[in-house]
Amino acid sequence: YYIRSFDGRDINGKQIEKTMKWSPEPGMTERQIEKEIERLKVLFDEKVKKGFVLDGSTKFADYAEKWLDNNRPPQLAPKTYERYVSLLKNINTAIGHIKLEKLQSHHLQAFYKQLATNGSKCTTTKAVARVDLTEVMNSKKLTRTAIASMGDIAPATVTTACKGNKITLDSAAAIAKALDEKVETLFKIEREESALSDKTILHHHRLISSILGQATRERIIPFNVADRQYMKAPKVEPKEARFLDNEQAQQVVDKALGEPIKWRTALLTLLYTGLRRGELMGLEWKDIDFKNKMIHVRRTSQYVSGMGIICKEPKNKTSVRSIKVTDDIMGLLSEYRKWWISERFKLMNKMEKPWNDYIDIKDSKGNIERRKNDRLFVQEDGLPMNPDSLTDWTEKFITRHNLPKITPHGLRHTNITLQIFNQVPIRVVASRAGHATPATTNKIYAHVIQEADERAAEVISNALGLKLVKDNHKIG
Repeated sequence: YYIRSFDGRDINGKQIEKTMKWSPEPGMTERQIEKEIERLKVLFDEKVKKGFVLDGSTKFADYAEKWLDNNRPPQLAPKTYERYVSLLKNINTAIGHIKLEKLQSHHLQAFYKQLATNGSKCTTTKAVARVDLTEVMNSKKLTRTAIASMGDIAPATVTTACKGNKITLDSAAAIAKALDEKVETLFKIEREESALSDKTILHHHRLISSILGQATRERIIPFNVADRQYMKAPKVEPKEARFLDNEQAQQVVDKALGEPIKWRTALLTLLYTGLRRGELMGLEWKDIDFKNKMIHVRRTSQYVSGMGIICKEPKNKTSVRSIKVTDDIMGLLSEYRKWWISERFKLMNKMEKPWNDYIDIKDSKGNIERRKNDRLFVQEDGLPMNPDSLTDWTEKFITRHNLPKITPHGLRHTNITLQIFNQVPIRVVASRAGHATPATTNKIYAHVIQEADERAAEVISNALGLKLVKDNHKIG
């Protein structure tokens, strides 16, 4: 017996039909079969209406939407989920209309080729305030915190917009809605086009493969066309990590020493420890052991759209670590702590945006815990700093002083590279970097290790001072 149900109409006005097959158990009477069919009809129809019935005729975009919904945080890390939402916009534009059972590897190959061609661009829409947002908020007697709460965005995002920096279109729409204004009235919309990198194209492929893999496990389709059995993954050309050499690193240090103490401390701590940006932003004063000159990495801080600033465990188990530092860095942190305490006292007596002794910390699952405010790097109101703020400031700092282009993560690469060049054992380098294994360090910094090895060979040759050629004749 085949049971049919209809689930609305497609874009051409044709009814969308869903079917199921049922076979009666041996020995069932006609009356029993009729009753069972009536029961199954009601159940099947209900499942179809609720979207619980999927088959090979389901379009990729529809299945991907359900897959994404089933993998909301905490199933996926918030940052990963946010990235998948972004990637699926490109994916669904290209293959979202294709039925799962009709999707072939050549569709994917054509999609990747299109992304890789010079004519194919990834368009990012940003918004920049065209009016004085602070003035608008004051006229409506609304604070930045209130706007953030009404728009379900981070206060740091509102601050970024007020400073005239770029924010996402979604964040701009949230601010405009909270202020009861049109987006176009408050913001200028800018569309930035940039070519997709090999690595980003590979991220698209891996997401498609994950989605189709789940459809295969659910027996909606017989096999996963994105699996390596049926097609090759997009090739990623190895790229060297961007880092500074000794001279360039010293230039950064010299210029940083003349910057405001908060930014100076953040930048130099990154360079001298090799911490990841999120690890630096997650540091609390209890993590700084002044007596033993140690920095303990126990958490990471991230900004996630729709969630704001969140606190989560470091990247992997080995990322939870303790790093030995020099007197220079401890002296810098000690000086910064004195400034931090003085600023805290100033803010405690401030009427507008006073210091918060206790703050709400959101974890990767969205749970909120009220904790003592002990973060090293905070905003003007004492709330945790958006990690993107450090990236934005670093870019301006580099431009202002005409220094080699580098990012906060590039400072991490610089730290690790300088260790390798100075013959620090790879096991120690990996431990300080928080890599899962020394093999990870070897893979990422293979070119640096090779160059360091060549330098070592030259050092040995120069130290021994041997001449293997004498009077144009080989010895031996």
